[in-house]
Amino acid sequence: MWTQLLPFVLYLVLLLYLGLKARRKNAGEEEFLLSGRSLSIPAFTATLVTTWYGGILGIGEFVYNNGVSVWIVFGLPYYIFAFLFAVFLAPKIRKANTFSIPDMLYQTFDRKAGLLGSFFLLLMTSPAPYILMLAVLLQQIFNLSFWISVLLGTFFSAVYVFWGGFRSVVQTDKLQFLLMFGGFILLLVFLTQSPFSLSQLPERLDNAHKSLSGGLPWQQIVVWFLIASWTFIDPGFHQRCAAARTPQTARRGIFISIGFWFIFDMLTMVTGLYAFVLFPQIDPLTIYPELARHFLPPVLQGLFLTGLFAVIMSSIDSFSFLSAITFGRDLVWRWQPKTDINRWVRIGLVLTALISILFIFALPSVIKMWYNLGSLFIPPLLLPLTAAYFPKIQLQTKSAFYLMSTSFVVSLCWFLWGQLHRKAGVPVYPLGLEPFFPGLLWSGFLYGMMKLKNKRIIKPSGF
Repeated sequence: MWTQLLPFVLYLVLLLYLGLKARRKNAGEEEFLLSGRSLSIPAFTATLVTTWYGGILGIGEFVYNNGVSVWIVFGLPYYIFAFLFAVFLAPKIRKANTFSIPDMLYQTFDRKAGLLGSFFLLLMTSPAPYILMLAVLLQQIFNLSFWISVLLGTFFSAVYVFWGGFRSVVQTDKLQFLLMFGGFILLLVFLTQSPFSLSQLPERLDNAHKSLSGGLPWQQIVVWFLIASWTFIDPGFHQRCAAARTPQTARRGIFISIGFWFIFDMLTMVTGLYAFVLFPQIDPLTIYPELARHFLPPVLQGLFLTGLFAVIMSSIDSFSFLSAITFGRDLVWRWQPKTDINRWVRIGLVLTALISILFIFALPSVIKMWYNLGSLFIPPLLLPLTAAYFPKIQLQTKSAFYLMSTSFVVSLCWFLWGQLHRKAGVPVYPLGLEPFFPGLLWSGFLYGMMKLKNKRIIKPSGF
């Protein structure tokens, strides 16, 4: 037991030391929220890679159930959208000198659009899925009660952010980057040496786990693929681009991050497939700890488990901070400009923790949280926000709020209908369409109609 506990305790001590050491006394808004816009390429890459990969147990669950299709669902689409983000948006975000996504909505459109976008993002950036994963891990390894694990995980992932802000997030992410890669490389090395080699793995898999669809319906695959467009409206991407030293730093940092994501995807997929072959009757959420327990020596087992904690906690601190910024700056400060932003961001950290606990109580499933949040909030935000960075395709000021609100209502009504009409526990949606599609289709249709109407209004004035 001590071999598991000692590396974890040392990790927590080092994490708190680095996080609290990064604190700047009397930090201003730009320093506290964006680390003074000084991120270098290594710092940018480390913090982006770790934050974007916090769902490690959820990934393990998906690999175990659906095989190599995990790369089609959680790998390839994210590389594509991240690449597009780097090419078209990253430099524009850095040049805009904004602090957050709602900042852009407030500046480009109006107060109502900014307020609605802030509300959506407050829910989207909830760290609830990652706190749930951390609680499951703490519960399994240290035999703690579930809710004690939730409270401990939340506290240790956010306490240093409370004092040090974004600079603390970046400094601790560097440590977590090393641990997450080091742990999985160690696990893969030991797995390939025993009980069978990597080249023998494919022949031990069934057809479903070798299939690119993984047995999933085509609609779910398409929805999961399009959910990767979350990248365009992800506050973490926007925050890190805004905090980069230069526009070129932001763009190159994303390109490098894509390479590291690919490497880590391969590590998690291959080790997850080993678990499917070796342990056909275990809880899919626990495959990585089980592999470590059976195949790693005691000390390395503790180191690997610490790496798992690092992957998850790096996302909890980042998403907690993003959600707190949305509350403290984009909601409270926008309505009371004389308030102390840093103080209200810290209050937002506490509020974020409470909202996350409510989410976990209502929907204790990581995959379902990701799927439902993406289905509800991507359709209303994707087009207005992306177009905001390109003046030629922007919406008119008063149009954005209407498009955002109605698109959300369409997705929400579709979602609620499915929840109220279930067969064998599975939601049955109108026309067989997942909620993501009607919301996005309505958003696209309305956007096209608004742009067409605007052209018709403008055209006569040219004569």
